Amino acid sequence: MTDRPSQHGGATAGGSAAIRVRHNAAASRFETVVDGLLCEAVYRLDGDTMRVHHTGVPPPLEGRGIAAALVRAVFDHAAAHGLKVDPLCSYVRAWTRRHPEVGSLLA
Repeated sequence: MTDRPSQHGGATAGGSAAIRVRHNAAASRFETVVDGLLCEAVYRLDGDTMRVHHTGVPPPLEGRGIAAALVRAVFDHAAAHGLKVDPLCSYVRAWTRRHPEVGSLLA
């Protein structure tokens, strides 16, 4: 499992510290815990394609950039490992429209 702060977009949890996103490969998700609550971007690996089917951020944590940090971590991982991303989740699809720089990584 890898653990690193989000490096893109300046997202912060609670406005005070960088969001630390972990790749939990055993659970097929990118995750972070903020204020004791689990936030996640869940995928299924299908050959060389990460099919991202769910992002979840509990309501009390919404609006802090956490989902964006999780999705950025998905794309960073895909780029580093020669993978494509199939954004099945509506949030991930919307995020990709705001970030055309990841277009080459889309399945």
